[in-house]
Amino acid sequence: MTAKQLRNIGIFAHVDAGKTTTTEHMLFASGAIRALGSVDQGTAQTDSLDVERERGISVRSAATSLVWNGIAVNLVDTPGHVDFLSEVERSMRVMDGAILIISAAEGVQSQTETVWQALRAMNIPTLIYINKMDRLGVSVPRVMEEIKRLLSVHIAPLQAPDGEGELFTGIMPIWAIDEKDNGTGVNRGLVTDTIADLDEGILERIVDGENVSTDELKEKLASLSRSGRAFPVCFGSSQRSIGIRELLDAAIEYLPGPGGDPENDLAGVIFKIERDKLMGRTAFVRLYQGALKNRDAVVNLTRGVQEKVTQIRKMSGQKHTDLGLIEAGDIAAVYGLSQSRIGDILGTSAGVPPYHALATPLLTVQVKPGEEARYPELVEALQELTEEDPLLDLQWLQSERELHVKVMGTIQLEILASLLQTRFGLQAEFGQPSVIYKETPAQAGEGFIAYTMPKPCWAILRFAIEPLPRGSGLVYSSVVRSEHLLPSYQNEVERRVPEALQQGLLGWEVTDLKVTLVEGEHHVWHTHPLDFVVATPMGIMNGLASTGTTLLEPMLRFRITVPEEFGGKILSELVQMRAEFEAPSVMHGRCVIEGIIPAATSLEYPVRLRSMTGGKGVMATSFTGYQDCPPDVRAERKRNGVNPLDQSKYILSVRSALSTS
Repeated sequence: MTAKQLRNIGIFAHVDAGKTTTTEHMLFASGAIRALGSVDQGTAQTDSLDVERERGISVRSAATSLVWNGIAVNLVDTPGHVDFLSEVERSMRVMDGAILIISAAEGVQSQTETVWQALRAMNIPTLIYINKMDRLGVSVPRVMEEIKRLLSVHIAPLQAPDGEGELFTGIMPIWAIDEKDNGTGVNRGLVTDTIADLDEGILERIVDGENVSTDELKEKLASLSRSGRAFPVCFGSSQRSIGIRELLDAAIEYLPGPGGDPENDLAGVIFKIERDKLMGRTAFVRLYQGALKNRDAVVNLTRGVQEKVTQIRKMSGQKHTDLGLIEAGDIAAVYGLSQSRIGDILGTSAGVPPYHALATPLLTVQVKPGEEARYPELVEALQELTEEDPLLDLQWLQSERELHVKVMGTIQLEILASLLQTRFGLQAEFGQPSVIYKETPAQAGEGFIAYTMPKPCWAILRFAIEPLPRGSGLVYSSVVRSEHLLPSYQNEVERRVPEALQQGLLGWEVTDLKVTLVEGEHHVWHTHPLDFVVATPMGIMNGLASTGTTLLEPMLRFRITVPEEFGGKILSELVQMRAEFEAPSVMHGRCVIEGIIPAATSLEYPVRLRSMTGGKGVMATSFTGYQDCPPDVRAERKRNGVNPLDQSKYILSVRSALSTS
């Protein structure tokens, strides 16, 4: 199969914009399924988990496939709720094109903006589909203006809607109507303007009064769209099957096929892992180069292991087809990769796009078994779920018999509890979620350790520690000459520095700092490589004790929309929650307030807002970064293990652990 005969398309949107319903109707229109399922009734093809059927929301991304006009299409339906953003980011990495669905009733929402920014950062060509055109109160000019203001001005409608809201009856091809406005503000002139903005040759010809043919405009728009510069817009009502066939046509024409050569060396990435009841562990693989077939031995570049492929399947809804072979550009479910994890690269990294992180878990929570006797089963279940969603980042404190996971929000906690019950038969109790703070050095300083007792050992290290701007993460370097400290020992130090920074003076991860190894010494006879495993945390913590640390808290960008009469009260409450915001705007009796707010003060506020406004107030948030806490805010976390600042006790604890290993 050539690139021209294949499309890899991700379906993205804010929750309830109609992603799963749209996917279902695309599968039905193409003949991939014989009967339409329903999200509300729990019969949608891509909602396979019990919890998805019960709640009517997508929790995991679902890979499916169809054929349209002779072109094979791999579709990935992604979750729309912000709590499952990690699923979205993993799917986005392996897509060549995207369909971004916007609800005509709600307009551009917070998750829509978050996904859009990531799509643009990765330059993924994107088609915009305005769904739910038949909903009450729909205003096409308002939605189009929002898209231009919040997403891009380079949009090109492929159709004009025939009416809007309850008067919506269908769509007309934009090329078949004249330049006049049809009452919705959508006309052919919008397409011509967008193309002219992006192509000087077309602009000059229009200015000179030359007629540019429809075929030429179509061809130019397709080229601009496939390169991620212009963004075609489709309209429809998926629930009523209006606009679905036109959306499929547009996806084939305006989104690109994959590159890659089946004859090249293998290069692929695992973007999703599931458990199949019959087949067991399922790895979803996107190939960028080469080919993979049953019984092939494949090298996992990330882990340095070799595994054997036992079976390859193409998924279509909840059905599958055995393939036996997958070639460059394609996506398939691969079995037999028992040691591989999400994000692992297979073969070589040639052509594999970099990982673009969207999701940052802001809450940590302790998990306990409902029955103490089932504690080992709970550990095993959470380990399995962490394989499928690495951002859960399970922390298993074996000595304290404690289990902690990181989550994006309270909805994810509810889903986690449901998964443990339905899939593993386990009742789990969750503690009160607490915000994940971080620390950063308060000033520049040095850390020093001379680990020379009790013998035999010898590791001398000196670190320079400097604070960096917010969002910098950790920057590490060494200026020590190899004759003073062997490269193998320096490599061990470099590996251990990030681990040493997992718990700072207050127990939180230390970030936004530069660590430089400025002095190092080993002993010809007494030094063992493990000495630097012991010494590095002591040297780092000694440095943090000299610099002190500043507590950082996660911040959320928010947009609150409420009836105008609630505006004053909301502003007063935002001040109490330490929010920073712009002057509110008032339109059509609605007050809109935008700004940033600490996650810690606003966790429960969306629920309170809805209650206070009788369901008419909405708060949309997205993570925007960490910022210094005010001096009166203090949050400490219980340290796991012995503090390296208590050097004698720490050395004894580590060396006893080493001696038993």
